[in-house]
Amino acid sequence: MYANSRPVSSAQAAVHPRLVETVLRHRDHAWRKPLSPAGIEAMAIVRSWLEEDPLTPWVLDAGCGTGAGSRALLLREPGLRVLGVDQSAARLRLTGSGLVAERSPALLLIRAPMEDLWRLLLAEGRHPARQLLWYPNPWPKPEHLQRRWHGHPVFPAFVALGGELEARSNWRIYLEELALALTLFDGEAVIEAIPDDQPSVTPFERKYRDSGQALWMLRCRLPGAPQTSCSLASSA
Repeated sequence: MYANSRPVSSAQAAVHPRLVETVLRHRDHAWRKPLSPAGIEAMAIVRSWLEEDPLTPWVLDAGCGTGAGSRALLLREPGLRVLGVDQSAARLRLTGSGLVAERSPALLLIRAPMEDLWRLLLAEGRHPARQLLWYPNPWPKPEHLQRRWHGHPVFPAFVALGGELEARSNWRIYLEELALALTLFDGEAVIEAIPDDQPSVTPFERKYRDSGQALWMLRCRLPGAPQTSCSLASSA
């Protein structure tokens, strides 16, 4: 059945007790994981696309899935350009070794590891006007804290890239952790319930809502930073 999505289930009933120490460690110590060849190849395509129209504000839709949310955003706000990134070839309906699922002057849907792309965009000074984290994988098991974006070593680069952040989730704890992590970079976030009558921004949001789940949204002006604790190194 369609509207049968289950709420997030977790043994973790509040913000993770090791969140602050984890985020501070990542903030204060350089992350030296080498860049992947796939990330470097994807960045070359992204760079070319951005340079086609360097003056129009652009939005980074991280974990865009099928790209339905990216397309819908363009319909609502046609003056933007949207870069949608997902690591799943299946969700992007890619076959073989292809990276680009869709490309037009206003939209680029590409397969790439976000942890590489955030670092590469930052290294080149290519800052989005907005960043979207719409329904990221919550990784709800307590032992998976560092798989959540705010617990990941790439988080300082994500923050330093800047822009207006909008994150959405059906697990409020995820957004509470994200908000707390942002305070460690002098960011101030607001979390609010998503009204039931607000149009769904992604197929996931529609399914969660139709399944009767509560949904939340976090907004924050990412403070950005002149430096980040993530360093760049190629694995090639």
